[in-house]
Amino acid sequence: MPVVFLVNQKDKMNFTPFPALSTERLILRQMNSYDKHEIFKLCSDARVLKFIDIKKAETIADAEAFIEKINTGIANNESILWGICLKGSSALIGTICFWNILKEDLVAEIGYALLPGFQGKGIMQEAIEKVIEYGFISMKLKSIVADLKPANIKSIKLLERNGFIYTGKPKEEDMVIYTLSKAIQIQ
Repeated sequence: MPVVFLVNQKDKMNFTPFPALSTERLILRQMNSYDKHEIFKLCSDARVLKFIDIKKAETIADAEAFIEKINTGIANNESILWGICLKGSSALIGTICFWNILKEDLVAEIGYALLPGFQGKGIMQEAIEKVIEYGFISMKLKSIVADLKPANIKSIKLLERNGFIYTGKPKEEDMVIYTLSKAIQIQ
């Protein structure tokens, strides 16, 4: 089933209804309150937090607040985050998102996280391919950027495998920027 991206008369991005995506092994869906335990695991695991800049979840209530914040951003068409599940299971194993969306410039930042037990199995490769496709085709993005720590070698390799190129450093010296532009994306 093709994903249809809705555009209203003012040409604003609209993530309602939520665009669930699927791949050979994965379902990418909107998070809900039932995901609080998996989000708690993801947002409290030091191995995951080592490379992403989010507040550590100390309680299940923190995970619930995170889910509510994400879903409010989606409802306001400010960002979109998919929960990643293996087909046949409703348990969340990770997330992938577009945020810091510059609607006027058609640029969005991509971010993702995966529970350590699922890393190294090609899951994020499968998810990122589908989300990049959604970004360029459905959202009509011109560029997708990733702002990450240079020590995050696995993530850099994932980005490079998907056509992202190093484009510099932001003001924070401990980060690097990788960019994928629609014009250079391999079709």
